[in-house]
Amino acid sequence: MTFREAIDSWKKKHIDSVRAVENIAKQATFAAIKAAAEKTPPNGDLRGTKTRTGELKAHWATDSITEPERRGRELVTSLRNDMLYASYVNNGHRMDRHFVPGLYINPFSGQLEYDAAKKGEVGIMVGTKTDYVPGLFMAEAGEEAYQRAVEALSKELEVRLNK
Repeated sequence: MTFREAIDSWKKKHIDSVRAVENIAKQATFAAIKAAAEKTPPNGDLRGTKTRTGELKAHWATDSITEPERRGRELVTSLRNDMLYASYVNNGHRMDRHFVPGLYINPFSGQLEYDAAKKGEVGIMVGTKTDYVPGLFMAEAGEEAYQRAVEALSKELEVRLNK
């Protein structure tokens, strides 16, 4: 092998390894999104009109940045949820007793429902039984899944590169 061939071989391996690292970042971010979404409510029953939509869960996939972006020598992806109340569900929050206009129990179904058009007519006092709602730590679950995925995928890459 000539010196030129050795350099070309090294460049190809370098390009392949950069692509592999980008793939690791992307796959690990997908694992983080999946783990965060699994811990995000609603889990199970979705009865009750306009009360539990699944929007918070869906926003992990739509708001996160999965395509690695170069920032200097770093590749950056981001696990994100831009819903206004995501931090409250993630970290926990205090509950005060307060009135929610438009929230009512449907007399026909017995389910809790929300209707913005009925804000002046109906409403319920909420927050009377609980002083504090504990956090679900969805983002932390995503971060842990990211770390596990990076470790596993890195070991795979190392085995492939050493062949």
